[in-house]
Amino acid sequence: MNNFTLAPVQTDQPSHLMPVFGRQQISFVRGRGSYLYTEDGTEYFDALTGIAVCGLGHSHPAITAAITEQAATLIHTSNIFEVPWQTAAAQKLAEAAGMEEVFFSNSGAESNEGAIKIARKFGHLQGVANPKIIVADHSFHGRTLATLSATGNKKVQEGFAPLVEGFIRVPFGDIEAIEEAAINHPDIVAILVEPIQGEGGVNTAPQGFSYLEEIRQICNQHNWLMMLDEVQTGNGRTGKYFAYQHTNIIPDVLTTAKGLGNGFPIGAVMTQGRGVGVLTAGNHGSTYSGTPLGSRVVYTVIETIQKENLVANAAEKGAYIVQQLTEKLNGLNVTVRGFGLMLGIELPKPCAELVDIARDEYQLIMNVTAGSVIRLLPALNITQEQADQLIERIEKLVKAYLA
Repeated sequence: MNNFTLAPVQTDQPSHLMPVFGRQQISFVRGRGSYLYTEDGTEYFDALTGIAVCGLGHSHPAITAAITEQAATLIHTSNIFEVPWQTAAAQKLAEAAGMEEVFFSNSGAESNEGAIKIARKFGHLQGVANPKIIVADHSFHGRTLATLSATGNKKVQEGFAPLVEGFIRVPFGDIEAIEEAAINHPDIVAILVEPIQGEGGVNTAPQGFSYLEEIRQICNQHNWLMMLDEVQTGNGRTGKYFAYQHTNIIPDVLTTAKGLGNGFPIGAVMTQGRGVGVLTAGNHGSTYSGTPLGSRVVYTVIETIQKENLVANAAEKGAYIVQQLTEKLNGLNVTVRGFGLMLGIELPKPCAELVDIARDEYQLIMNVTAGSVIRLLPALNITQEQADQLIERIEKLVKAYLA
C-alpha cells in the first residue's frame, strides 16, 4: 500500500468554514486513477473527477513527479521576472488551442473575468463608450461579481445586486435573437458562450456545433469578438482538445481551467485574431499568474494527454458509453447525450436524490445538474473495463429509480 498522510481527525468542535458548500457527509483520504478511497478503505468509482478537473485521474505519477520536483526546486518568483516554465507552458497550450497569446489565471472564473476585460477594452479601442457582451440563458461563467452577472442563472445571482451591467442575454442556440440584438444594441462588442452548457444540463445548441459557426459569421460581420468559455469542455473532455475543434472555426478569445491542472488550481485566457494585443502592460495581472509550479503542472498535463493519446480515448470511450446506455435504458423515456467524456443522462423527472443513492448503494460518485440530468465526467484515461463498470452501475441506478 502507498504511504499517505490522512487528513486531520475530525472532532465535534464547530467548524470555522463559511457554510457556502452543501457538502455530502463523506470524505476521501486518497485517490488512484478513477477511484477514491475513504479512511476505512472503501472504494468509490469517481465519475465526476472533481467536476471535470482530474482528467488524468487521481495521483497520476507524471503529475505527482512534476509537483514534487518543482516544489522542491522553486514554487514562486513573481512576474516581475522571466518564468521559463510559464513560457514553455504557454507555448504548449497555445499550440493545442490554436491560439496566439496566453495569460495564466487561477481559476475558470478569473479566466472569464479576463475575457470580459478584453471585450470591454476592445470596445473602448473601437470608440464604444459602454460596450456590451451577448451571453446565453442557462449559462454558467463563474461566481465573481462580473461572471455571475454574465451567468444565466438567477439562483446564482440572488442576493448580489446590483449586478455588473453590460450583458445582453439571449436564448442558447437562438441565432435570430443574436441578430435582433445586433439591430437593437449598436454598442455590442462580443459574444461569450459555452460550446456545451455543463451546469445547464450538458446541453449543446439545437443545431449542434454549427451554432458556433453561425456565431463566428455574425462576429465577423459586426467586428465583434467571439469568446468561448471552455472551462469545462477544454483539455480533451469532449473528444477534441477544445470543443470548438469539432468545427472549422476558431474563436478570438478562449478561456479554460478545470482539467488544465488536473487538480492544481490554474486557468487561462487566450487570444488570437481580433483579441491579440488588446491587453497591454498594466491592463491585467495576478500575483500567482503562471508560477513555476503551476506552469510546470500545465506543461506536464498537456504533455501527458498528448503522449497517452487521451483525447482519442475520450472520444472512443464516450461514444461507447452513450451507445451502451442508450440501448440499455431504451423505453424508459431517458435521453443520453454528450461529446467525449462529458455526458448527460436526462431523466423524465427530477432526480437530485440519485447523487446520494449512487454513492451509498453503488459506490459511484456523480452529480445531477439542471434538476433532472445525471452528469458524468469520468477520467480521460478510463479503461474499457472501467467504462463497462460505469455503464453497469448507471443502468442499475436508473432502472431502479424509474421502476
